Amino acid sequence: MLTENGIFVGGGGEGYATPQELLLKYGNRHGLIAGATGTGKTVTLQILAEGLSAAGVPVFLSDVKGDLAGLAVAGSPEGKLHDAFMKRCATIGYDLAYQAFPVAFWDLFGEQGHPIRATVAEMGPLLLSRLMDLSEAQEGVLNIAFRLSDEEGLPLLDLKDLQAMLVWIGQNAAEIGLRYGNVSPATVGAIQRQLLVLENQGGTKLFGEPALDLADMMRVGADGRGQVNILAADKLMASPRLYATFLLWLLSELFEELPEVGDPDKPKFVFFFDEAHLLFEDAPKALTDKVEQVARLIRSKGVGVYFITQNPADVPDDILGQLGNRVQHALRAFTAKDQRDLARAAQNYRPNPRFDTETAIKEVGTGEAVTSLLQAKGVPGIVERTLVRPPASQLGPITPDQRKAALAATGLGAKYDTAVDRDSAYERLQVRAETAAKAAAEAEAEEEKMKAELRELKQARRYDGKTVGRSTARRTSRSDSLATTFGKSLARQLGTKSGQALVRGILGSLFKSR
Repeated sequence: MLTENGIFVGGGGEGYATPQELLLKYGNRHGLIAGATGTGKTVTLQILAEGLSAAGVPVFLSDVKGDLAGLAVAGSPEGKLHDAFMKRCATIGYDLAYQAFPVAFWDLFGEQGHPIRATVAEMGPLLLSRLMDLSEAQEGVLNIAFRLSDEEGLPLLDLKDLQAMLVWIGQNAAEIGLRYGNVSPATVGAIQRQLLVLENQGGTKLFGEPALDLADMMRVGADGRGQVNILAADKLMASPRLYATFLLWLLSELFEELPEVGDPDKPKFVFFFDEAHLLFEDAPKALTDKVEQVARLIRSKGVGVYFITQNPADVPDDILGQLGNRVQHALRAFTAKDQRDLARAAQNYRPNPRFDTETAIKEVGTGEAVTSLLQAKGVPGIVERTLVRPPASQLGPITPDQRKAALAATGLGAKYDTAVDRDSAYERLQVRAETAAKAAAEAEAEEEKMKAELRELKQARRYDGKTVGRSTARRTSRSDSLATTFGKSLARQLGTKSGQALVRGILGSLFKSR
């Protein structure tokens, strides 16, 4: 599994490569695993995860079909592929020893692994806009929501916080528009509808607390092996935009939180991005630029990123050029476009005079690949035909009891399995609304009290006019004229629209205050 300097990937007999290894020193130079469905990409991903874990490097990968869960269980001589494995090992000169690896299962829906969450604030407006497919105007309003969240002390932790924030923005659109630009009710309503769609896709499970602590993914056990983090993605793939956005967020978090480490002897963490085409499909340029920036800079933080996809053409050229370690399984060329993609894929390799690369990519069988791995001084190796080694862990899914045992072994359940709902924007805006309602009730009571006092004053004046003489009544009238005139004026104002506007203005300032 491990060589003196790296991870044994495979080799071959006559006509195939000499032993091929992924040098740990260049494991953070990123990589590509490509090939048509059924050509062996999953096994290649599995053996790389095994080798990195054995070298003390934690990894993260997505289990799209449920097959990679077998990393938690040792392979068995009773397995139906054991004889084929032994034959392959004899051919490539590899001594296979079955073993299990330390695995932590994660699941956005909390069904097949520990719940994995992020706060709305951590996700940010750019990724949320991508997730909800917002227009430019809608993304602008979302940016206003995040800005006001900071200014008003209204933390955005889950979706109901964001929904409450948008309602508050709609209610105060006129004043907010003067500061940040026009905010139309139609735009706010459109974002709310997209939030509803996100909820229906299971987005409420993703957003909240306790949020993921990256340290819990980067653990190394007492035996020196790195933790293999497996995201259950079979159900998540029904919402491909949610899947791609979540993985991009996780990659961004690694980039933002990890310190610079320069050029380490081995990676600090390796991130496998399966079904990578979902990340770039219909992605705006701003998002593609962000991925390119992260891929270019994150290797200095000791993180390697490996894209897994069916066709190298799924990855933009600017990112493809940064992927130094490549394992290319068979590509099928049934159409004119397929043939162009195949020729393009072959051009990305350093030629081998012993064979034609384009022909080799078409001819390699299941479990075989065309490889080019970085050599000394980071120089790309010449392209080689390689028989990929068999995995040491179980190939295929595991039983529910085996998964339950693996979950218990991590000790992470106490931290993540129960959701926490802290005081945040939703609760604080509710308090403001209640305060405003109470102030309105008090103002109404005060108005009724003033009206009652005015009625008593009028009754007393009429009574005095009947019981005293004309001169006394005249003097009383003159002495009370100022107070009476003010009282009548105030009563008239409170009964008019301008008086009501005055009350609304007072309540509005209370509602908008912190």
